[in-house]
Amino acid sequence: MLIVGTANTAPGLVDGMAALRDGASATDAVEVALRAVESNPEDDSVGLGGLPNLLGQVELDASIMEGTGLRAGAVGALAGFLHPISVARKVMELLPHVLLVGEGAARFARETGAETGELLTEASLTKYRERLGASGVLAAVETDDPEVPLYRLLQQHMHYRPGGTANVIARDREGRLACGVTTSGWAFKYPGRLGDSPIIGAGGYADDRYGAAACTGLGEVALRLCTAHSLVRSLAAGQSADEACAAALQEAQELPLGMPFVLNILALDAQGRQAFWSTKGPEARYLSLGPEEDQPQSLPASGLPTAG
Repeated sequence: MLIVGTANTAPGLVDGMAALRDGASATDAVEVALRAVESNPEDDSVGLGGLPNLLGQVELDASIMEGTGLRAGAVGALAGFLHPISVARKVMELLPHVLLVGEGAARFARETGAETGELLTEASLTKYRERLGASGVLAAVETDDPEVPLYRLLQQHMHYRPGGTANVIARDREGRLACGVTTSGWAFKYPGRLGDSPIIGAGGYADDRYGAAACTGLGEVALRLCTAHSLVRSLAAGQSADEACAAALQEAQELPLGMPFVLNILALDAQGRQAFWSTKGPEARYLSLGPEEDQPQSLPASGLPTAG
């Protein structure tokens, strides 16, 4: 048994490992762990307290995937619900679909009894007002001035924080794998924007035969390269978790994106060997918790920082 996650998943990993010790599946452990992260108002990149889009609305994305049978579910641009990871799991279990977005995702969440709540906290609202008010963007948004297209307003905030996500990958006592991703996405994004988090194969992918992978950072990079799926296919071809992460990171760094970016890649192979690579190098960290440990270990990433 093993559970690994991004640096913001500490409380959740403890809960997830407790579930694994009690005989829960990898999928259960991932959901339990990420629900705890989504409930943390101190994390402004996930769930409650997440930073809003340009219009001041918090839109959440999440996905979950089982390595057994490659079942998956995801939601995007979901507003007003506290636990998108649980709604994503319901999509996987109750629908013939994989991904629901916007009002359709909200309708399904209501139908399945998902917990509602106000996601925008005072702390996040203050950050929104301070950032957008200082540049004059907030005034244009509040007056809904048709002469100022939102896409032009977005360009003033492209580099504020285009990343911020929680990833968890678990391996249960049966050797089954599952991965989950949850986020409030790019801070002050264009309404309706989806990053890699709800896209199976981009933000996360799991296959019991080979391993699982998940990404954080600039989602547009992982979207364009299908990074999570590409990494798992590298595991299938015989590469180690470290080799597969290194290859995926190298491919990302060669992408002609035209802007600085961060990409972090977390991987766990079918034998339970883990790896974490980042464009930030060892400055970035991830968490790992085994069955005999009480608290997660904080471990440094591998990888060379992006030039410039």
